[in-house]
Amino acid sequence: MAGRSIAHFLFGSLAIALGSYVYLTMQIDMSANNDYKNAASIYEFTVKDTHGNDISLDKYKGKVLLVVNIASKCGLTKNNYQKLTDLKEKYGESGLVILNFPCNQFGSQMPEADGEAMVCHLRDSKADIGEVFAKVDVNGDSAAPLYKYLKAKQTGTLGSGIKWNFTKFLVNKEGIPVNRYAPTTDPMDIAKDIEKLL
Repeated sequence: MAGRSIAHFLFGSLAIALGSYVYLTMQIDMSANNDYKNAASIYEFTVKDTHGNDISLDKYKGKVLLVVNIASKCGLTKNNYQKLTDLKEKYGESGLVILNFPCNQFGSQMPEADGEAMVCHLRDSKADIGEVFAKVDVNGDSAAPLYKYLKAKQTGTLGSGIKWNFTKFLVNKEGIPVNRYAPTTDPMDIAKDIEKLL
C-alpha cells in the first residue's frame, strides 16, 4: 500500500513539474515574440539564415540595411531581383546590405524550401541580392518578431500590414527603420534615400 502511495506521489509530482515547465516555456516564447515592442533597434533581433543558423542582426551595426520580403513566382520578382542585384553592386562596398526574407504568405508565391533549394533558385535566377534568411511570415500572429517591429516603426499607407511581396524597409546605421516602400517601388528609386544614409 505504501509503495502505491509513493508511486502516486511521484507520478503527481512529475505531472506538476512537467506542466510547470511547459507553462513557463510557453510564457518565455510568448514574451520573446512581444520583445519587439521594447526593442530599441533591429540589432536586438536574432533570425535564422536559409540554412537554419542563428544570426544576430547586431553583426550589421554601422551598415545601411534594406529589408525585403521576397518571392520567386510573383509578377514583381524579375524586376526586383535585377534591381536589388544592381543596388548591391552599386552600394555594397559603401556599406549597404540587403536582407532578404523569403515569404510564402501572398499567393503561395515562394514555394522553394530553405537551404539548398533557395540557394539554387537564386543562383538560377542570377539574383545576387544579398543576405538570404529562412522563410518567414510577415503578417498575423505567426509573423517574425523582426517584421512585427518593422511594421510598428514604419506603418504603411493603409495600416501596418504588409500588402504584398517585395515590401521594403530602409534601416539606418543605428538600426532604426527610417522608411518603408510599397511592393511596386522600383529598388533603384530608393537609391537617393540610401545615399543620404551611407
